Amino acid sequence: MTYFITGIGTEIGKTVSSAIVVEALEADYWKPIQAGELEYSDSQKVKDLISNTKSQFHAESYRLKLPMSPHAAAQKESITIELSKCQLPKTKNALVVEGAGGLLVPLNDKDCIIDLIKELNIEVILISQHYLGSINHTLLSIEALKNRNIPIKGILFNGEENKDTEHIILSKSGLGSLGRIPQMKTVNKAAIKEVAEQLKGAF
Repeated sequence: MTYFITGIGTEIGKTVSSAIVVEALEADYWKPIQAGELEYSDSQKVKDLISNTKSQFHAESYRLKLPMSPHAAAQKESITIELSKCQLPKTKNALVVEGAGGLLVPLNDKDCIIDLIKELNIEVILISQHYLGSINHTLLSIEALKNRNIPIKGILFNGEENKDTEHIILSKSGLGSLGRIPQMKTVNKAAIKEVAEQLKGAF
């Protein structure tokens, strides 16, 4: 069981969502490309949020210094990101892979995050969060994935409920909801574990 966690844009809650799925499945975690925040990477954040002792954390393929789009951060360091160098870690455990930004975030002059997902050939969990324009962004993300024949496990909604928005997204896309991550006052191990217990059946 391997999932790629991607979102309909940036700051959608991919890292917290990844931590919840990791905790629910006691899965391994891998972030292929980390751009910026090397002193406290997403891998470290997820590690600090989970309670189980089974999960293993695999090294990034690329660790870029600047908090920019990966292609731009790589250019600043005279690096070219190559999909072939982003190989799935070898593990017998379930694996959660976290992307960077949205699907069309560029990695180099040719490839985007969606091309990396296609290369890895794994199922997607799409994180959606409600804001003005989120229906459009969610449906466009789904259409892009379907156009490349990338399998989608379902949509995981993050934050406050909006029944009308969720209904139209699910009805138009034909996808199922994996549940909701509630608005958490404090994001810590206890909160992540509680939500993971509630959602584990969805994954």
